[in-house]
Amino acid sequence: MSGNSLGMSKSVCRWGFLSAASIARKNYQAIFHSGNGRIAAVASRDKAKAQQFIDACQLESPFDPAPAAVEGYEALLADPDIDAVYVPLPTGLRKEWVIRAAQAGKHVMCEKPCGIHASDVEEMIQACQDNNVQFMDGVMFMHSKRLPAIREVLNDGKSVGDIKRITALFSFCAPDDFLKGNIRMHSGLEPAGCLGDLGWYTIRFSLWTMQYVMPKSVTGRILTGAAGDGSDGQVPVEFSGELFFEGGVSAGFYNSFLTENQQLISVSGNKGQLTLDDFVLPYFDAEVAFDVTNAHFAINGSQFNMERHTQRHAVVEYSNNHPSAQETSLFRTFADCVNTGKIDPHWPEIALKTQQVMDACLESARHGGKVVEL
Repeated sequence: MSGNSLGMSKSVCRWGFLSAASIARKNYQAIFHSGNGRIAAVASRDKAKAQQFIDACQLESPFDPAPAAVEGYEALLADPDIDAVYVPLPTGLRKEWVIRAAQAGKHVMCEKPCGIHASDVEEMIQACQDNNVQFMDGVMFMHSKRLPAIREVLNDGKSVGDIKRITALFSFCAPDDFLKGNIRMHSGLEPAGCLGDLGWYTIRFSLWTMQYVMPKSVTGRILTGAAGDGSDGQVPVEFSGELFFEGGVSAGFYNSFLTENQQLISVSGNKGQLTLDDFVLPYFDAEVAFDVTNAHFAINGSQFNMERHTQRHAVVEYSNNHPSAQETSLFRTFADCVNTGKIDPHWPEIALKTQQVMDACLESARHGGKVVEL
């Protein structure tokens, strides 16, 4: 193992990036602002591409010393001065490199969806457990200060009451060049399409709301499928799913590459409704918020009045990689596990549950929407 074995306490997590993918630019700056991590190296199959990525990121987030450009992922994993790796590789490639990273003693932050199948994720997690390294997926909203505030309201017994229905929407309208050439349109690299890219979030929020009790059954529908250039088969580009929990709670979700930006959550109960419309990527602001509505229907003679009664709850938290932002908190939380040597089993557990539900929804969709038991 590298110098981050359990029992050692250190102050800075030394990160390596396996790929110079575009999403990594955001996370480069988040680590810069985290206070307990630094990027030591960026690997690409083309060293010049890694250097170009570093040069661009250093203009906004100047690490001193600057990260090293490394040719090939193997070389980065062999570096004893790397504690943790961030893996934004295509889903079809993640299993191999997560397992190799764990075997090299590197802690693993994995983009989502974590694997092609739940069995792949089980192998990835087992490799991390065998080598005493942390595994976590890159779901940023899990690390927002808004989530504990939402939980407090859901648990107060009066704002929402008994939960009956969860609705989650996450979509964007992709341009033609995306639908033709993006890897998310390639059945070999990203076979779950919009379900993997966007559904991971909608499923995760429903599981979080239900405190990770698994649904007893699910259904799924591929509303629209398409194939990008070079893809052997179609992937979902518009998907809807239903999760059915014990006690009569249901959760519906919709994901799409064909409908413009929406990221809505609604949690409905017998006393009210909690809503937020930016649950994945908070709107550019200095706070994150959600609404609780306890609408009242009043009849006064001929007047049938629906009274709004909405209360806004806000938490001070900037967006976009600010030191207080959710993405910065994600990397700070992960680095705390690395720096203290205290592996947290909660994170791999919920990643596997999310993958299992996603797999079941896709299985249902590929069999005409049949009910799939979990």
